[in-house]
Amino acid sequence: MPENYITKQNETGNVHIAEDVLYVMASASVAEVDGVAGLSNTFGSDLVELLGRKSLSRGIKVTVEEDTITIDALITVRYGYVVTDVAKKVQEEIASSVESMTGMKPVVNVHVTGIAFDKASNN
Repeated sequence: MPENYITKQNETGNVHIAEDVLYVMASASVAEVDGVAGLSNTFGSDLVELLGRKSLSRGIKVTVEEDTITIDALITVRYGYVVTDVAKKVQEEIASSVESMTGMKPVVNVHVTGIAFDKASNN
């Protein structure tokens, strides 16, 4: 199988999950968290794309080593929210989503890269 698949063995055979599926799960989970303004662009993602690896979701990085899935999420938090609370909720949402859909418990690292301010409206 190509390296971009995660393989889970069970009594009836193997299940192969594309890493792209993990990107989609993580991105959808982040979008559900109140206080997240959005995903940040990953540093070096343009270089990675030039080298032939596509990045489905900027702001999400998936690493698979042996039986460990590590997901790094780079987020921007909305002004007025408690940064640590938002980051913890993002961790919980991603871990829960990936575990419920794959049966594998990931390590989730959240990197807060900035604060987003609401644009002032002109009255």
